Amino acid sequence: MRAVSDGATGLKGDARRQELLRVRGRSVAWLAPLVLLIGIVLIDFRTSSDFRILSWIVLVPGIAAAICGVWGTAMYAVLAPATYVGADAVLPHEFQAGLPDLVLAAIGGVLATLACAIRVRGERRMLHMQDVAATIRRTVLRPLPPGWGGLEHAAVYLAADSEARVGGDFYDIQIGLHGTRVIVGDVQGKGLGAVEAAAALLGTFRETGYHEPDLATVAVRLEERLQRHILMRAALGREDDDRFATAVLISFPEADPAVVDTVVLGHDPPLVVAPDGIRSLPPGAHGLPLGMGELDPAVGPPPALRVLLRPGETLLLTTDGVTEARNSAGEFYPLAADVAQAVAADPGIARPRRLVAFVRERTLRHCGGHLADDTTVFAVRREGGGKGVENVGNGDGSGRLQA
Repeated sequence: MRAVSDGATGLKGDARRQELLRVRGRSVAWLAPLVLLIGIVLIDFRTSSDFRILSWIVLVPGIAAAICGVWGTAMYAVLAPATYVGADAVLPHEFQAGLPDLVLAAIGGVLATLACAIRVRGERRMLHMQDVAATIRRTVLRPLPPGWGGLEHAAVYLAADSEARVGGDFYDIQIGLHGTRVIVGDVQGKGLGAVEAAAALLGTFRETGYHEPDLATVAVRLEERLQRHILMRAALGREDDDRFATAVLISFPEADPAVVDTVVLGHDPPLVVAPDGIRSLPPGAHGLPLGMGELDPAVGPPPALRVLLRPGETLLLTTDGVTEARNSAGEFYPLAADVAQAVAADPGIARPRRLVAFVRERTLRHCGGHLADDTTVFAVRREGGGKGVENVGNGDGSGRLQA
């Protein structure tokens, strides 16, 4: 997995491409072809007639095409044949290579320049697609301001597809008329279909989470929204009849800061992590995953479960990319046991920022860095449980770590 960074396309994209070839902010990509050019000439002059490598100058524009821009490559496409003519002219007549190698160097320069133009165009297209993916990611997983809704929060999102960089996991915090609501969920499947479903669910959550007084009603609206989304996709012939999503809804009521309400819809329930240990939420009725309500329409979503949340306790929510991460022996990652052991050794890990960083690191270590599914780690507690609000940053202002 790798980190995602935002940036512009075009010339700024070229600057990003050459970032590794910069010294003190200045590009040194031109230096390698120049050193190669000078080295070929010096070696040719200092070796016997049995070892003539002046024709190797044709390699110089090729190297430039791989690391320089179009104009830099064009410069070497001219400089290489010119150097060949000058170096060959000062040699004694019997050692001169002549016209054939000069033609080879000239043709090589032209082809290298064309190849460089194609490469730069492909890189700009790739950078543009990365920017589109980053925009989609910011739309689905919008940046969460520190302290949003009076909550201290941190999140890690790891996309199984490091090129697409966006998947079916989703989370959000919504301030509302009846307190602050949190959602963490996972859409079945991968690809753009999962992203579309996640976007539809988040849009509904942001509206109903703001207006609805009952958390169970929010769950009903999410079920209805996903059903409509499935019908629309099926009508378009995109075969999303089996699409579903798991989710956890959490409400932090303003009237009672000592409790939280939760609704679990086919998802792993949150863990409560405190400096003195961890605990699971009390067992309660769990609802069907979103999109499967028609399997038992008489049941409907479960009522919200109200539980006490002591100061300093953090709710840890993950998607199945964490709990189903396997090591080389096929063993699942033991999330609860690992977190419990870590908190016993260092109570400070219960803070959201440190907690998500710990779970991220341990999950990747457990599976050797090879995630089979999109992975989200989300930790949240009421502000005041620690010093300030800590979102894990990735350099793009999103407050999210990317693998």
